[in-house]
Amino acid sequence: MRIDILTVVPELLSSPLNESILKRAQESGHAEIYVHNLRDYTDDKRRTVDDYPFGGEAGMVMKIEPVYRCIEKLKSERQYDEIIFTSPDGIQYNQREANRLSLMNNIIILCGHYKGIDYRIREHLITREISIGDYVLTGGELAACVIADSVVRIIPGAIGDEASALTDCFQDNLLAPPVYTRPSEFNGWKVPDVLLSGNFAEIEKWQEEQAYERTKTLRPDLL
Repeated sequence: MRIDILTVVPELLSSPLNESILKRAQESGHAEIYVHNLRDYTDDKRRTVDDYPFGGEAGMVMKIEPVYRCIEKLKSERQYDEIIFTSPDGIQYNQREANRLSLMNNIIILCGHYKGIDYRIREHLITREISIGDYVLTGGELAACVIADSVVRIIPGAIGDEASALTDCFQDNLLAPPVYTRPSEFNGWKVPDVLLSGNFAEIEKWQEEQAYERTKTLRPDLL
């Protein structure tokens, strides 16, 4: 899978995209992630990517030309399944959407900045708008990292234990059950006996019950 991220501040992406699972997935060839500086697609000495909005509103707006040039260059080299814009008014991002994106070959993620982007970009170039929550960030870079991480980690082979990804929260619309490790008792706090029993049928039943009860209590909207 290939992910191209378009941004005006590529420095924000260098660390999160090159650590842990994302780093290993790229080294193993399961994912390719490229960051493109939109300033490289400007045509003036100051490498201007923003301008004042028509209508006199406060703030600055990302210009259409650099974004268009970058996207057109990428599209001339390969076909993209989705061109995503990270936006507060996009669809609410969830595990189902992450699963859907993980099946694609090539996606572009455009990171918004300033007051927003020229709306013509959204009208004519973007195929999917995604929000990671009902709040505003300084830019879309952190949202792009969230999307990249959640998608890449479920690509077969990206993590060592593929079964682990399939039992994560939200994969079956339930929260994950509690997990424990050694020691079996600490400070008088004990691990549930069923997990030490070796009876895998009973353990699985307990995990399913716990997942349902935790979801009913903490996130009933998922049921």
